[in-house]
Amino acid sequence: MRLLVIGSLGGELGAAAKMAAARGATLHHAETVRQAIDQLRALPGIDLVICELSHDIAWLLKSLRDERISIAVVAAGAVATESQVLEAIRAGAQEFLPLPPDPDLIAAILEAATASDHAMISRDPAMRQTVHRADQVSISDASVLINGESGTGKEVLAHYIHRKSKRANGPFIALNCAAIPENLLESELFGHEKGAFSGAVARRIGKFEAANGGSLLLDEISEMDVRLQAKLLRALQERAIDRVGGSHPVKIDVRIIATTNRDLKAEIKAGRFREDLYFRLNVVTITVPALRQRPGDIPVLANHFALRYAELNGLPNRPLAPAALAKLVRNDWAGNIRELENTIHRAVLFGNGEQLEAEVIETGPAEAASSSYPSAPSLEGRSVHDVEREHILRTLQHCFGNRTHAATILGISIRALRNKLNEYAAQGMSVPRPNAGIAA
Repeated sequence: MRLLVIGSLGGELGAAAKMAAARGATLHHAETVRQAIDQLRALPGIDLVICELSHDIAWLLKSLRDERISIAVVAAGAVATESQVLEAIRAGAQEFLPLPPDPDLIAAILEAATASDHAMISRDPAMRQTVHRADQVSISDASVLINGESGTGKEVLAHYIHRKSKRANGPFIALNCAAIPENLLESELFGHEKGAFSGAVARRIGKFEAANGGSLLLDEISEMDVRLQAKLLRALQERAIDRVGGSHPVKIDVRIIATTNRDLKAEIKAGRFREDLYFRLNVVTITVPALRQRPGDIPVLANHFALRYAELNGLPNRPLAPAALAKLVRNDWAGNIRELENTIHRAVLFGNGEQLEAEVIETGPAEAASSSYPSAPSLEGRSVHDVEREHILRTLQHCFGNRTHAATILGISIRALRNKLNEYAAQGMSVPRPNAGIAA
């Protein structure tokens, strides 16, 4: 893993850095948070930041959000008051590392940063076949197109292919094409030079350059505008990219893994996806079965999520009762693994006793919503717009404010959901925040 340490390496922070290096971390260093932001623009493949508490961690975290750089930050300090630690955590720091460093704690922090929420969990024969196909293609450099319904674990499989490939020691960089506004997606992919457009205050390395020597995941590629698809195709054909505002091409060595929840052949017929790009990406296709098509995976996934969210919320680990497991297996899971994950999270929060009983398994948006909302009024006499708005907001509450999960259940793109929520907020409606309702 690649670790960026912010602060002086002359004392105990330096000792922590040496311990991390001894455990296989590749070290990068910045004296100040502003230098750190400059480095992160140029080296987007950093996995973890450890920042000395004496620096402005709140500014660092805000800058990361403004720059759309997603990375875990750990605060570290030799002498810290409880209020200092709480301030850093509230600003968004993931953890606090007391100094002088403890080797076991350093190891745990590094493990947590690299630990994947991307574990390949499969017991059902249908999913076993999918994993076997992924094993076969992993050793090559061929582009892979992973298709399947939203929430089935396409990104998890992409991580798995990278970890099994000869590029495993290189970076794995992911870009959700549906989550980035269209006017910013080109810059996210290819990077930009200082002054290339309003707000481009410094050179920014794009995802292609960040993934050099490794793998680049283009998640939900069907959401990419067709005009940008032409530039992507050119980059793949020439193995070179042009930064926005740049004057010369930059050579790249990247394996492409793309995912989609749509029928790309139908998208081609509709003029929304380029056929030549499709054939360039579609060297190997892997289809991830829906959760209802792999019922043997439901119990093992449910117990995996139960343990994770018990630990996350500081609650005892309760196994799922047989009746609860039977209820889970009977459900249709329109939202696939994401819906199952949310269902188990709620069960962990509301469960009592030694097991998670069937009563705390809420398997549908309407059922879950009823626990926090009054019963929905009759539909008669109400406009379609009002009914749609209520359904969207209830589903969002059901998903603890998670936009991606809600869009999956609603059957719309995350961009369409975001536009609806902005419209509701402008009307003065209360829109659930991300992670709303989750215990801190």
